[in-house]
Amino acid sequence: MVFVTVLKDYHGQYIGFDCTGHAGFAAAGKDIVCAGVSALVINTVNSIDRFTGEAFEVDSGAEEGRISVRFCHPAGHDAGLLMDSMVLGLQGVQESYGAGYITLEFKEV
Repeated sequence: MVFVTVLKDYHGQYIGFDCTGHAGFAAAGKDIVCAGVSALVINTVNSIDRFTGEAFEVDSGAEEGRISVRFCHPAGHDAGLLMDSMVLGLQGVQESYGAGYITLEFKEV
């Protein structure tokens, strides 16, 4: 299962997110849930890097299917909009394929 934890501060601004695991929807290389989640997450990271001035750190591990992103400061408007878009996409994947393959949670830090 893919676990995504979206981190926000007490003002509701994004602090980062963690994404770990493999969906197990199908065999490796044919798992459309993992592919969808990966595309959303990686595109968000790349878009924040390319289109915003946000400072952030990324830590990843391909073997365990892990990526962690932490903003150096709470995300500004543009990065926040990109994060909203990622969350919307992940919610769509969860609604389409079920909570048995992806769990999306929000945590205040």
